[in-house]
Amino acid sequence: MGWYERTGRWFEMHRFGVDLTTAVLLALFMLVSATDLYATSPYLSRTGSIAWTVALLAPLPWRRTRPVPSAVAIFAVALAHMVVGFPMIMPGDLLVLVALFSVTTYGPTWAHITAISATAVGSVVALPIAVAARSGLGASGIIETIPVGLFCLVTGLAVWAFALVRRSRRVAMDALRDRAHRLEIERDQQARIGAAAERARIAREMHDIVAHSLSIVVAQADGGRYAAAADPPAAVQALATISETGRSALTDMRRLLGVLRSHDDDAPPAGEDAPVTPAVADTTAARAPASGEGPTARPAPQPGVGELEDLVGQARAGGLRVAFARIGDERPLPAGMGLTLYRVCQESLSNVRKHAGPDPAVSVAVAWARDTVRLEVTDDGRGAAASAHADPGFGLRGMHERANLYGGTLEAGPRRGGGFRVLLELPLPGAGAATTTGPPTSTTTATPAPPEENA
Repeated sequence: MGWYERTGRWFEMHRFGVDLTTAVLLALFMLVSATDLYATSPYLSRTGSIAWTVALLAPLPWRRTRPVPSAVAIFAVALAHMVVGFPMIMPGDLLVLVALFSVTTYGPTWAHITAISATAVGSVVALPIAVAARSGLGASGIIETIPVGLFCLVTGLAVWAFALVRRSRRVAMDALRDRAHRLEIERDQQARIGAAAERARIAREMHDIVAHSLSIVVAQADGGRYAAAADPPAAVQALATISETGRSALTDMRRLLGVLRSHDDDAPPAGEDAPVTPAVADTTAARAPASGEGPTARPAPQPGVGELEDLVGQARAGGLRVAFARIGDERPLPAGMGLTLYRVCQESLSNVRKHAGPDPAVSVAVAWARDTVRLEVTDDGRGAAASAHADPGFGLRGMHERANLYGGTLEAGPRRGGGFRVLLELPLPGAGAATTTGPPTSTTTATPAPPEENA
């Protein structure tokens, strides 16, 4: 900002002080030169001219802070001195033009229209009548003064036109400032929304990785502790499963942290942050560093539908009896949608392992229809017994969020005859349903959360 802009801003911030100083400086000149142009005896009208000039100057300091009352006062004083016999006091009557300019620039529309109308009436009607009455010329004096009134009217119209230009510029600048302010607010709101969406995505990923892996580690550690004395080979197998699960969890953590690091490296400069929508956030989770560490690690994909069989095998290695079935012809899915299927299956198996009781029978089925893909995870354990008394936890909430993200539905609740069932249904791309490029449009059917969702 240059000195001119800084000076203009200072003047705008101190309007009353600047106008008061201006009025005082003008008074030093106007009170010395105050004259009634149509007085028959200038020496006798000197006192009256000074008094009326002071009255015209008094409202001037409020010409911008209170433009309407100031203009009304100046116009009233100008009309009053014509009525009492002072047709034109110079240079005091020039303040009428100042008041017209101020109320046009800073006042409401009705005020400046009224002001220019009063100026026209005063110039063409009031001034000639006042001159004729003061000089005693009658109708001939009115006719002779009409050119002076017309000149005053043209001057007032010129000042009004210039003030309209100034007013339009001020309105445009105010609109630009208001728009910039609203854009700043919107940018901050979008940044907060993006940050909240990113935090929710990270929370889902962290919960799925940590809860699944720790449930296996805890179950195997407990089993190995009891089997160490009676069956040492079983204890060794439990330790091997713990080791494998820990390495897998570390790999998943590296993938997730690699995504975050890549976001930091690719972040735009300060002030140019772009909000991250939930759809974009889960889609970007599909790319992550490979097994290597450090910033130079090569990217590797997040797990998807193709890794469901490996996930089931891991559950079998942990001691679960899991049956896996694929129905229909498998089709390629967007990376984020495949990750959703994988994470929902992972969370369901974790819940079975933690709360379904001893030796449950689990079934995992992936069915491909013409327009949808369905994932169903069922068990015959006892985990549903306390579902009516459990509060929804992060796991069920995360599964519902993932389903909503791609316009799908999720049903989770007890089965008839015992056990628990999780059913996820997602529309396939190109089937006329919501995809990763838009917000979710369908509703999710929520049933009471199983007790394992309190993890």
